[in-house]
Amino acid sequence: MTDPAASSDPPRSFDLSGHVALVTGGNGGIGLGMAEGLAAHGADVAIWGTNAEKNDRAIDALGKYDVELLSIVCDVGDESAVVAAMSDTVGELGRIDSVFVNAGVGGQAPSFVDMTSDEWRRVLRVNLDGAFFTARESVRHMVARYDDGDERGGSVVFTTSGSAYFGQQSGQHYGASKAGVNSMMKAIAVQHARHGIRCNSVLPGWIESDMTAPAFGWDRFVDKVLPRVPMRRWGTPTDFGGLAVYLASPASSYHTGDVITIDGGYHSF
Repeated sequence: MTDPAASSDPPRSFDLSGHVALVTGGNGGIGLGMAEGLAAHGADVAIWGTNAEKNDRAIDALGKYDVELLSIVCDVGDESAVVAAMSDTVGELGRIDSVFVNAGVGGQAPSFVDMTSDEWRRVLRVNLDGAFFTARESVRHMVARYDDGDERGGSVVFTTSGSAYFGQQSGQHYGASKAGVNSMMKAIAVQHARHGIRCNSVLPGWIESDMTAPAFGWDRFVDKVLPRVPMRRWGTPTDFGGLAVYLASPASSYHTGDVITIDGGYHSF
């Protein structure tokens, strides 16, 4: 067995020059925070989102970094759109080394008993089906590269939620989708380690974003929830840039099958 301490390899760094990252839902919130961290460390970045105007604004914000940028309008819940977008991304940027499966929608049901089947399917279509389509196409690309002799593998990162473990009132569909993502993540990690692919999930706490804006604008919610965050602040998208860089870089080459929590201590309180 090789002694890591005896290795003559230079120390691993977080320089992502030559690395290509894809971030779905990368035009705002956590996704944009991840994309900015990646671009700041030299990665070329592709952003997928359903809003062309938001995509353009995100690309403008990342334009200060000397990297290649690509935005594609893609509804991840549409299998054929994901297949086409993946082909276009690889065609434009040459490869995909890491994919951050971040696109998602929140629940809108008034209660569980009043949840319609359309509402159930709306959330699962994006949060679980869309995650599956995106991860499958990314892994297909990475495995094909490996079979062609490129052993650099890749990194697949899902965005999950505390509701996968603790549930969410009127959000049974949301929690179910995020629990499914974690199960998929672990199976990918096990099956595709042989191809040099690692797979993890990121579990955010309460983060400032378009999805959480309604709750953060409700004084009663803020008064009740913020004191339960030991760091005594909401998270911000920039809190996810460093983690994205780590998970994309060779520094995380032995880190797989894990759920990494970024929540200011909220779930530990």
